[in-house]
Amino acid sequence: MADDNLEQYLSVLNPEQRQAVEHEGSPLLILAGAGSGKTRVITTKIAYLISRKNVNPYSILSVTFTKKAANEMRERAVNMNPQASRSQIRTFHSFGSWFLRKYYEAAGVEQSFTVYDDEDMAILIRKAVPSLTQKESRVAAHQIALAKDYCLTPKDDLSLLASEFDIADIYSKYESRLRSTGNVDFGDLIMMPVMVLQNEPQIAADIHSRFNVIMVDEYQDSNIAQYRLLQKISGVEEGYGNYVCVVGDDDQSIYKFRGAEVQNILSFSKKFPGTQIIRLERNYRSTSKILEAAGAVVNKNQDRLGKTLIADRGEGKMPVLAYLPTQNDEVTFCSELITQSLANGGKYSDWAILYRTNAQSLGFEKDFLHKHIPYVVVGSLKFYEREEIKDTLAYLALCANAKDEIAFRRIVNKPSRGLGEKSQDKILESAIQVAADGELTYTSLIDACKNCIPSMSKKAAQGARDFLDIIEGLVALFDKSKKLSDFVEAVIKKSGLDEYHRASDEIEGTQRIANLQELINSAVPYECSLEGLTAFLDAINLDRSLELQSEESGGDAVTLITLHNTKGLEYNKVIITGLEQGVFPRENKVGADLEEERRLFYVGITRAKDELYVTSTSQRMLYGSLQFMRPSVFIQESEQAFKIIGKKAYTSPYMNTAYMHTGSSGKWSVGTKLYHDDYGYGVIVSARNNEGELMIEVQFESGGRKKFLPEYQSKALQIIKD
Repeated sequence: MADDNLEQYLSVLNPEQRQAVEHEGSPLLILAGAGSGKTRVITTKIAYLISRKNVNPYSILSVTFTKKAANEMRERAVNMNPQASRSQIRTFHSFGSWFLRKYYEAAGVEQSFTVYDDEDMAILIRKAVPSLTQKESRVAAHQIALAKDYCLTPKDDLSLLASEFDIADIYSKYESRLRSTGNVDFGDLIMMPVMVLQNEPQIAADIHSRFNVIMVDEYQDSNIAQYRLLQKISGVEEGYGNYVCVVGDDDQSIYKFRGAEVQNILSFSKKFPGTQIIRLERNYRSTSKILEAAGAVVNKNQDRLGKTLIADRGEGKMPVLAYLPTQNDEVTFCSELITQSLANGGKYSDWAILYRTNAQSLGFEKDFLHKHIPYVVVGSLKFYEREEIKDTLAYLALCANAKDEIAFRRIVNKPSRGLGEKSQDKILESAIQVAADGELTYTSLIDACKNCIPSMSKKAAQGARDFLDIIEGLVALFDKSKKLSDFVEAVIKKSGLDEYHRASDEIEGTQRIANLQELINSAVPYECSLEGLTAFLDAINLDRSLELQSEESGGDAVTLITLHNTKGLEYNKVIITGLEQGVFPRENKVGADLEEERRLFYVGITRAKDELYVTSTSQRMLYGSLQFMRPSVFIQESEQAFKIIGKKAYTSPYMNTAYMHTGSSGKWSVGTKLYHDDYGYGVIVSARNNEGELMIEVQFESGGRKKFLPEYQSKALQIIKD
């Protein structure tokens, strides 16, 4: 009966898919293009091996990267043959956990171990090395986790981590402390099985005998430790004849920041001798015009195995490349496409807007709220719900209203100043006034904080004084001749929020600093006064109230999503935004890093089923001011695959419209990006003659504007070429 059921699934496979399913003997690399039905192939292969080749399901191991993917794979394989339920179909980490609980004595852990996450690691590191600060321990935890992704011990060369610490010493002390607890961290779930298999020949022999078939899905996302684990499980180095099959797409390797190593798939044939490669090139998702654009992009990469996607759905519409003046025009262009589509009978859920960084969602969110276009932000919080944004808005709210209890409680001890709940309660009690009718009112929480200092502990009192200095210093900065964006930037820096959230960026790649910069940009239209601040907060609160209303859209909504989060998804109509140098690709990407950015563009393009639009603007608000932008190199490489809308007539970098009063001279022109030894990365926002000498003004990413005379200070200023 199971065999009859399997025949139904085999009959719908195309020739290449069937060849991959029926392949046996040598190692196999299934090079599966986007939308080519790879999940169908790997699940059918599991059922085929059991039904047609009489492979014991108990001897099959299939691993992937997410619990969702593993569950889907298991469910589909079991539907084809119920015996597949006896196979090991797991995530890499789930397999590692199974292995360590089975061979816990050899691994030196408790059988009932718990798995420490990033926060647990940081806490244990501080106990092992008390001299480290909380921030330093979090950075060290990240670096140790990365070392384990590379399968490196404290005794190995750790120079590739580029650590500012003696990371080998910290790693060694952390490991000693961790081993004494009998617990493991996530990196151990991969690295420790590798070590056990390497050092315990009998266990290695048991595993080689147990798993005769090993399959890996999404192999392009594997890191070094996962590659080593595959080697050890398969016994390829020892000459075991276990069958190894990996499925992946080198053109969709986009997670280097998570430790993924594209060379694992590129070098698979060398590491597993006799490998056969089967290419799945028939695409069932997109039309041929969209695939032509995708090919025009990714074909520029040198480091790839190569394949050409063939559309199963016909030619379709030509993709559109829209050159637009500003990011506001970009937002309007997108909303008009969506509303026109709705008028013609389409749905909001047909559409997805893709961008390189989370911060780019704000313009779309604001516009869609006011135009009553329902939307969902996938893979991250809506802009105003993000921690760093709520923190900054709390500081702003307290500057506007010293009686705001919610704002006060959120930020009085953030970053930590020793003002815990008891101290906060004492301050709030001091601020409460009881009227004759029993009604409670607040006086200024700032004044109440001052009044409570004498009764506080030494640490809390110092924390309160530091907090008061920040708030009072900020309120003194109101100046109607300036923009409110200057004030918001000062809040972020003087409060310590930039440093606090920058640490998170370094560790988690959360792009929080970019989000804070986008909040600064949104304050540019307002004057730097209490009235301007109030108007700014009112506009945000209106947006937030509209946000609550929009949540009643019943599921039909536009998707806002970063390019990284789109992998594995598909949409009828896709708009990829921000195709400018410095935005996408990001600044200073060259070599392998630029190739990964190009693969990211390819992934975005291949999400589109029916329609594809790409936008590029002449100017964009960056660093708190309007910047001249150049089209992305990816556009220049693939322009012939698109229908062009708008003119590629960019404002001269020598006369940026945001600074028409400024001039320029040679290489020190407005819009030029540079690096300063003391202030970091920045961009020239004005260049003028100052009593016969050229003076430039630079807006720095790390904060503030500075003026320079290049003739005398050129050694400290390094121009960055795109």
